[in-house]
Amino acid sequence: MKTIDRRQQVMDSAEKSFALFGYKATTMEQVARLANVGKGTIYTFFENKEELFDEILRSIIADMKQITEQTVNEENSFLDNVHQSMDSLLEYREEHELLIKLFQEVNEFGTPQAKEGLQKVEKAILEYLERQVSRAMELQQIRKDDPKLVSFVLLKLYVMLTSDWNKTHPSMHKDQIKAFVGVFLQKGLSPA
Repeated sequence: MKTIDRRQQVMDSAEKSFALFGYKATTMEQVARLANVGKGTIYTFFENKEELFDEILRSIIADMKQITEQTVNEENSFLDNVHQSMDSLLEYREEHELLIKLFQEVNEFGTPQAKEGLQKVEKAILEYLERQVSRAMELQQIRKDDPKLVSFVLLKLYVMLTSDWNKTHPSMHKDQIKAFVGVFLQKGLSPA
């Protein structure tokens, strides 16, 4: 039982360090200090910083998966489920300090590991969306098309409207985004 607690303690401390300093500036020494363990203890659980970072990302992706599973309701329309899921995921992303720091690090320094980490998170979101899009196509709620492409466009549309748009325009409220996306998608994705 102690081993599991120590491992989690190391992961929590590493996540805190990555959130504060970014991937590039985080060292195993910092993680050991924050976790109040010897550096050797970390290496009993993780071979290196990359492996520790990957484990934290897996945990974040699992959290995001759980969030989406809780928001999807089979009784709701495809668009309602997508909006609820994307809203929850983007809210999680905006509130999660590590993800915020990774975005900053990629924008400021282009750190390859931070970029790769964000790509893993985006891939997980896209895989989820693709399943939802494919299901909606099977149910003829939306027209048949390439689910990967539709998922990509959906994700980018939500990201653009929730974060990129408000860099140069007044922020849109969730309901405005939902209304816009709904009309935008219904015109282009409605069944024949």
